[in-house]
Amino acid sequence: MGQDWFLSISRLPAGWGACLNRGVFNIRHPLAVTCLFFLSACNQRGGERTPDTPVSAASQAGSVWVVDAPETGGRLFLCGTIHILREDDYPLSPAYEAAYANSDRVIFELPPGAGEGPSMTTRMRELGMYPEGESLEQNVTPETWKEYSQWAATRGISPGSLNRYRPWFVSLLITSTEYAALGAKPEWGVDHHFEERAKRDQKPADGLESVEFQLQLFAKLTPAQQNEMLVQTLGEVSTLPKEFDEMITSWKEGELDSLSEMLFREQAKFPDLMDLFLFNRNLAWMGRLEEMLKKGEKVMLLVGTGHFAADKGLIPLLRQRGYQVRHYRDVEQF
Repeated sequence: MGQDWFLSISRLPAGWGACLNRGVFNIRHPLAVTCLFFLSACNQRGGERTPDTPVSAASQAGSVWVVDAPETGGRLFLCGTIHILREDDYPLSPAYEAAYANSDRVIFELPPGAGEGPSMTTRMRELGMYPEGESLEQNVTPETWKEYSQWAATRGISPGSLNRYRPWFVSLLITSTEYAALGAKPEWGVDHHFEERAKRDQKPADGLESVEFQLQLFAKLTPAQQNEMLVQTLGEVSTLPKEFDEMITSWKEGELDSLSEMLFREQAKFPDLMDLFLFNRNLAWMGRLEEMLKKGEKVMLLVGTGHFAADKGLIPLLRQRGYQVRHYRDVEQF
């Protein structure tokens, strides 16, 4: 489960790029996918971007679901995001615009602007670096160090320049770099697009978590988990472009079953990581989401698409509690 986690989790804080002046994560390991589909702290952001060459999106179903509480009139627009995209992945499905237009406020995984500034760069270094006298080479096998060194050479990076960093940090850097090579950047991410939009429109916006909380998820990884992440990340570099295209296609069409198959195909191998990075967070959010519905609010919720699927995803959890959940295409009137 390498680079899929990068897609699933969130965005790295803005300080991520400043830490190493490089940038992106891995697809099938729970940690890598985490960042594309699950974590917002994983991505550095720039200003709002508008694609130069629009492509028709009218036929795209989009990964947007509508949750209704008929007794209060509350409505949540569950808008699945990918935290880094390419310019030609725009425009978004009309479902996202409809959700934005019909909501009173926008909720993200992280509050808008979270993680920006030099203090976050310092914090990432604190968590991502080994103490003095300890190194990456000392903590991975000779085979892994060799593979890492070969990858670094292909990207013009000196292997020694990252020797002080822990495997999780290096794994995220590798995947980030590979996605950047495909033109996928945080400033094209769905979350960032709507953060800038809400700021411009002065629409109320907030977040469900803090950057510190998301960074601590990585800090909780055992050495064995970190090493496994790095091994899988290096092993999947060659398949990343194809898998990324497949994920984007499924995401654009709102094909949750297809996305689930890609994101959770190795779930049984990493149950603890799935709980840490995804399912425990879903359960923690449920109280906030139910409060919004019970108050009759109309809210656009933008979180990684991976949070919607699987048995402990937000969609089944909300249905289990009696809420009506429908895909955007099945809602006759907003």
